[in-house]
Amino acid sequence: MITRRTLLAAGGASLLVPATARAQEAPARRNASAFVSQDWRDHFDALGVGCIVCDTASRALHYWAADGKDYRVYPTSVPKTDELTKRGYTKIVRKKVGPSWTPTASQMERFPDWRPVEGGAPDNPLGTHAMYLDWPAYLIHGTHDTRKIGRPSSDGCIGLYNEKIAELFEITPIGTQVRLI
Repeated sequence: MITRRTLLAAGGASLLVPATARAQEAPARRNASAFVSQDWRDHFDALGVGCIVCDTASRALHYWAADGKDYRVYPTSVPKTDELTKRGYTKIVRKKVGPSWTPTASQMERFPDWRPVEGGAPDNPLGTHAMYLDWPAYLIHGTHDTRKIGRPSSDGCIGLYNEKIAELFEITPIGTQVRLI
């Protein structure tokens, strides 16, 4: 005899069977990082005062201290297009807390309403800290717009969360080698 109770139990069991079957078919997927592991020796002959690899494919910045013992990886924003992406070797030549921002000539061409922003302003595209490379107009800097991290969203710079650029800023000396790949 079929009762309401047996009908409900059978219906509930039929809902579980497909989920159980799927779970046995494939291993569980985890939210694993897309960062590709790097080794400084693949990019530099020596550590020097330290080195940084900015990997635009995996959207990660890799940092190694001069002693090789301190290795850190940070999620980044990367340039929007390959045309805006400069690749190669450079170094940190200057560091600034509360940097001011001035649009480049090409940015002013595309966005004529953009205006310079004072250092420390909440809408400053450079965030709270900036490390200047020896390439003009290319920086590693923070951002107040956290939606940009993990995406192609910059005009050439490498962006980090403000908390992360502050941490990196403190441990990175002037002269640190940088490679953008």
